[in-house]
Order: sequence, then C-alpha cells, then structure tokens
Amino acid sequence: MKRTLFSLILVLTIVLTACAQAGGIPVPSGGAAEIRFMAWGDPAELEVWKQIVADFEKENPNVKVNVEVSDWDSYWTKLKTLLAANTPPDIFAIDAPLYKDYQSRGVLLNLKPYLDANPGLLEGLYPVTLKAYETPEGYFGLPRDFQTIVVFYNKDMFDVAGIPYPQQGWTYDDLREIARKLTKDTNGDGKVDQYGFYADLWDMELIWGEGIWAHGGDVISADYTKTLIGTPEARKAWQLFHDMIFVDGSWPDANTAAQYGGDPFLAGVAAMTTIGHWAIPGYAEASFKWDVAPMPAGPAGQATSVNSAGFVVAKATKYPQESFNFIKFVLSEKGQTRLAELGFACPVLKSVAESPAFLEQEVKVNHQVFLDSLAFARMKPSFKGYEEWSSVIGDGMSVVWTGEAELDATLDEVVKQADEVLAKNR
Repeated sequence: MKRTLFSLILVLTIVLTACAQAGGIPVPSGGAAEIRFMAWGDPAELEVWKQIVADFEKENPNVKVNVEVSDWDSYWTKLKTLLAANTPPDIFAIDAPLYKDYQSRGVLLNLKPYLDANPGLLEGLYPVTLKAYETPEGYFGLPRDFQTIVVFYNKDMFDVAGIPYPQQGWTYDDLREIARKLTKDTNGDGKVDQYGFYADLWDMELIWGEGIWAHGGDVISADYTKTLIGTPEARKAWQLFHDMIFVDGSWPDANTAAQYGGDPFLAGVAAMTTIGHWAIPGYAEASFKWDVAPMPAGPAGQATSVNSAGFVVAKATKYPQESFNFIKFVLSEKGQTRLAELGFACPVLKSVAESPAFLEQEVKVNHQVFLDSLAFARMKPSFKGYEEWSSVIGDGMSVVWTGEAELDATLDEVVKQADEVLAKNR
C-alpha cells in the first residue's frame, strides 16, 4: 500500500511539473530562490525598491530579491549585454513603447499561466495601462505605474502678470496667447529672459503627440505600417510649435534651451512646460511656486499621452513562479502604496491612485490632474522598431528646432525615413 501511494505521488509530481513546464499550472521551484531585479532610476528610487523588497521577503522568507538600479542610458546598455550573453536578470523593468521590441525576440516569459492561476489580479488596474502589454498569446509584461502628460506652470510669473492660471477647458490658442503675454525682456537689454512656454520636442510624449491628436491627426497607423505625422492635420500642430518659437519668440529654440540645462522651466525662465509626474520630486526643489493643469484642447478636442513603466520576466529565469510572485506583490495595495510614496509616478492600482497615499503627497500640487487626464489620454504606441522609429523622427526634426532647416521639407524627409524603419520591422 505504501509503495503504491509513493508511486502515485511520484507520478502526480511528474505530471504537475510537466504541466508547469508546458505552460500549464505554475508551481514554485521549491526551496530557497534568489532572484535578480533590474530597473532604471536614481538613488532615491533604489531606497524605495529596497523597502518593497524587504516587505516582500518578510511575506516570502524563502525568496531573496537582489535589486539593481542604474541611470536610464546605463540600464539599457547593461540589459542588452546581459541578454546577448543569455544571462538576463530574472525580472527587469521595461518602457512600454519598447516592450514589443523585446517581446518579439522571444526572451520574455509568457505570464498567461500565472495570471490564469490568479483570476482577478488585473481587475483593479487602470485598463488603459494594460493595452501596451496585450498580445494574442497573452501578457509578457505588466505595468507597474503610469504617466500622463500635463502642463506645469509658474504661479509666481502668472501672479506678477495678473493672468489667471490655466484651467480645464483652455485651448492651444489660449496657450499661445498666454505664452506671448508672459514673454518678457525684464532687464531691458534687448534679449528675452522670460519665456512663456517651453517643451522638449524630441520625443512625441511631451508635446507633439498631444498637439497632433488635438488637431485631429495621428502619429502612426493602427497597424504600425505608416507614419502619419506629415498629414495636413498633423502639420497644423507642427506649424503652431514652429511659430511659437520663430514668430512669437515665446518658446526658446533648442540652442537657447540648452543654455538652461535643457529645462528652462526648472531654471525659472519659462512660465509653462509639459511633462509627467516623474518631474515632481525634482521640481519640488524649485525656488518658485508652481502647480499643474490639464493639457489644452485643440480643434479636435483635448488629448494627452499615457505611458507606463512595466515589468517583464526573462524566459530563461530559473524561478518563474517566484518572479511572478514579486510582480504580484508590487501590484498589491502594499506595493503600490510604497511606490506612491516615491512620488515619481502614478500608481497603476486605481484604489491606491485615488487614495491619500497619492493625492496627498508631501509635494502639495494638484495630483488629481494626472488621474483626470486619463479621460482623454491616448496610449503612447508600442511596436517592434519603436526605438529606431522615434529616433529617426527626434533626430531628423532637431534641425528645425535649432533654426537650421525648414519645417515642411524636413518633415517630408523624416516621414520617408520613418516609414522605411516601419517597413524593415514588419
């Protein structure tokens, strides 16, 4: 009888293990596990991740998590090297637009079996943040937080000029007019030393994606085969930005912006800018009073972008279940609350985003604006070849913003080159 029972247990164990390996029921590896988690960030973020890891390890005493945080450029260089050597970290952070590039290489673990074993796990997350990670085969990654783009404004400059603060319902025409009024030569030397507005035009996330959508255009076709930033509707947005820089003089060109560390708003010489929640900890050190407002509306309505940082698990990991358990913990109320305390991003778990942990942070600005902006947000596109495509546009258009090239001719050439990238990545 004992031998028969032992045989049955052995057979059952083999079957369960085989099912797990085939993508069926996930099972823990058994015994102690040591997993490696990599992300980009700064020392302050590393400290918060250490707190999250300590919380997780307290609930999972058989799992040790080693967390590594690097600056943005170093992170991607290191990650590519590790993947090339087939020694990737068990879990690593991913920027949603780059997700499809990595997923298409076959180096990511399909999380579908683990999600199937945890029904309801995704129900509390903002649905729009999940879209970038969906594939016909399942999720190979999950969001950990999100960013919507809003307008940051210098309250002191508005107060001195007697101009009301930006409010819901304002337009791009209002933005342009207010920027003109707030542009000044304060010391009378014939040079502008206070600009009404500034935004970085390299990446679509900060202004030109929003502007194109608000003017009735789009940035790329739904099937990712055609670049649409050169359509008549899109050109209206590009022309607006161009004229604010070179006609109104209310927006510093790229060379001038570089003189202020690339951020004239933080330097106190631009009254408004567009950026995400990640800027708040840095802007908290500013010497002036500031707050945030929603993006303006265009002829086609109001629009902003939503992007997320997420998690993926390496397909080569020895500890798939334990790695998933860590992601699950970070998506829990406890993990998301810790991330909210960091102040860099918006929690992807709705209950935490709408709680005092996020809305009543130490930096007292209108955090609700970032959540309300989801009502008119569009997902930053994620597709194979995104990194090269975005670089072609950002680098190609840069000569316009320094005044070295004409807008329309440059845009024509950039669209052609961007479409070549899309064709190569089909």
